[in-house]
Amino acid sequence: MPFTDPRLPWLSVLRIGVVGALVAAFVLGVAAAPAAASPSAQFGVQDDAWLLYAGAALPQRLDTLDRLGVRLVRFTLRWDEVAPTRPRNQLDPNDPAYRWGPFDAVIRGLHAHGIATLLTLWGSPRWANGGHAPNRLPAAGLGSFAYAASKRYPWVHLWTVWNEPNTRVAAVPVSPKLYVTRLLNPTYALLHRASRANVVAGGVTSPRSTASSMSPYAFMVGMHAARARLDAYAQNPYPSSRFDTPFKEAGRASGTFTMAHLSTIRADVTRFFGLRTPLWLTEYGYQTNPPDRILGVSPALQATYENEAAMKVWAQPGVTMLIHFIVRDDPELGGWQSGFFNAAGTAKPSFAAFAVPFAEQSRSVRRVVVWGQVRPGTGARPYVIQRWTGRVWTNVGGVRRTGVGGTLRVAIAATRGTKLRLEPLQLGLASRVLTVA
Repeated sequence: MPFTDPRLPWLSVLRIGVVGALVAAFVLGVAAAPAAASPSAQFGVQDDAWLLYAGAALPQRLDTLDRLGVRLVRFTLRWDEVAPTRPRNQLDPNDPAYRWGPFDAVIRGLHAHGIATLLTLWGSPRWANGGHAPNRLPAAGLGSFAYAASKRYPWVHLWTVWNEPNTRVAAVPVSPKLYVTRLLNPTYALLHRASRANVVAGGVTSPRSTASSMSPYAFMVGMHAARARLDAYAQNPYPSSRFDTPFKEAGRASGTFTMAHLSTIRADVTRFFGLRTPLWLTEYGYQTNPPDRILGVSPALQATYENEAAMKVWAQPGVTMLIHFIVRDDPELGGWQSGFFNAAGTAKPSFAAFAVPFAEQSRSVRRVVVWGQVRPGTGARPYVIQRWTGRVWTNVGGVRRTGVGGTLRVAIAATRGTKLRLEPLQLGLASRVLTVA
């Protein structure tokens, strides 16, 4: 199911204020699993190609992230591209062999916009893996590269080690023991040596097994047996098919880790790595039809599932991150089509769904409890909830304010079929219309 993007060779992209105070607050939020729901869960995006190959358009694309209210971006730092030849001192970010190049522009641009960065380390250079492709596990060296990267970008404190090492597309061989001993544990040690503020996640597993891969559950068991060292466990909980919803999987195979089984994943993380180890969901999204007539759902359903997944993460204790993949659809039909924009740059309904998610949490005969979030802005954001009368939108009550993180949970008098929407004040963007079920 993973595929190779020609712009990022051998990289699996299927699952591919005061700034200092912002990052410090974020790290505190994701590092400790709360005892109840996850009201401080962070919602972000990943789209390496859209950012990395933007060129002169990078400032405009960073402005788009601001419009969406994005405060976290997952971004892949390619070891093989930064270090095509062996550095004499691998721990020194200024070693002349390192070519930080276009990665610098993206990471520094995000920092300038006050957007926290989650760096994923992937891709071994030929000098480290015996002359093989970047998905070959190296004998050693990733930890030293991670140390150099941490010193070059001292404001970055969120890290994942590799991407989908349970799949042969991303890792050869597929071995939880080698992943832990060659990649995760050495990188964990050196990132913590570089900065005590660093938070390191392991796993980053694909949601299912294939003929050439291992199920995420089996890989997790193997990591535990190999004595994995990690601060968080990362999972890419993509749906198994277009018939799945965030709450129901059409047909679950053994060991599958999708959003529909979030509580099970959380329980397994607790079993193998402890209650206080948070779960990060590092890639997630639904493709749309058009253009994908085989795997895609309608743009309206994509927006609905975007809202429901966010609400589910907010309600699940110990889940502290959800990353949407991607921002803009790939131009090739065989690529990935889960963007907020189609390939021509036209916004889909999911654009508003990400910026202002709004979903039904529960309902009685005459009352509905709705959950929502206003992501653009800071502090307590003013908003109104509106009801459709059949002719116009009217306010339900007066102006309310979100919590300091932009989140709200409100009970509204409403019956089945009532149409509601969440409208932040002075934002110029309302939520998707919610029809009470």
